Amino acid sequence: PQFPAAKTDIRSRRTKTLHSCPNFRPLRSMPSTTLVLGGTGATGMRLVEQLIDANQNVRTIVRSKERLHQMIPANDLLTVTEASLVDMEDADFERCMKDCDAVVSCLGHNLTFKGMYRDPLFVSGVLKRACETIGKIQPSKPTKVILMGSDGVANPDGKDPQRKSSERCIISVVRALVPPHRDNEAAVSYLSDDIGTDDKNIQWVVVRPTDLIQGDVSSYTTNERPECGLFGDGVTTRANVAHFMKDLIMDESKWKEWLYKMPCPINDGEN
Repeated sequence: PQFPAAKTDIRSRRTKTLHSCPNFRPLRSMPSTTLVLGGTGATGMRLVEQLIDANQNVRTIVRSKERLHQMIPANDLLTVTEASLVDMEDADFERCMKDCDAVVSCLGHNLTFKGMYRDPLFVSGVLKRACETIGKIQPSKPTKVILMGSDGVANPDGKDPQRKSSERCIISVVRALVPPHRDNEAAVSYLSDDIGTDDKNIQWVVVRPTDLIQGDVSSYTTNERPECGLFGDGVTTRANVAHFMKDLIMDESKWKEWLYKMPCPINDGEN
C-alpha cells in the first residue's frame, strides 16, 4: 500500500502530505541502513520507530541502552551502540557509520546550564565529525545527511523572507547569549558552505520545523522557506518531522526534490 498522493504546488514550492485516509500505511521500500544521532530524543525516537516500522535497518549511538529500550523495545532491525558521541574513539565511530545509506542528526542540547555551556558546539561538532568520517569511508554512492534544525535558523543563501525588526533583535540577543542557537547556525553553515553541493561523498538536506509539539502523524505542508513568525504562528508535531525525514531517506523522488535545500514542515491549518 502507498501513501495518499502528495500535492505539490510548483510555484510556491510547497508539498502537502495527507494522512486522512483510513487505510493509511507506511511507505515500504528496499531496506536501507540509517544512523540516527540523537535516537533517545523526542524527535529522534519517533524517527527510529518509524524507520523500524517501515522495515529499515537503524543504528543509533546512545549513552544508555537501558533508557532507549524503555522507549523502544529491542528489535532485530535496531543496532544500538552505548557510547558518548563526544568521547567515542574514531575507529568505533567509523564502524557505526560504515555501510550506512543515511545519517540523521536529531541532536540538541539539554536545557540545563551544563548542557548549554559545557560543550557549546556539540551539534555542529558531531555533524562535522560524521561528515569527515564519511569522507574517510569513501562510500560507493553519496551518503544522505539530514540535519534537523529549526526555522529560527536562516538559510545562509539569504533568500528567506526578512523577519520583523523585533524578531531580528530577539534572534541577535539569543545568538549572543544562548550557545545552542549559535551551534545550530554553525551546523547549518557547515553543510551549506563547507560541504556545499559538489562533495562526491555527501548529499544533504536541512529540515527546519517551526515550534515542536507532541502528537501523531497528521496532514502537514512542507514549505521551501519559513512562512510563519518566530513565535506562536504555527506548530509541527515531532511525528510529522520524523515522517518527513523518513520519506527523505526512503523516497528518492522526495530526496531529489529537497536536495541541498532547507525545507520547513508545518502542520496543516497552522500556516
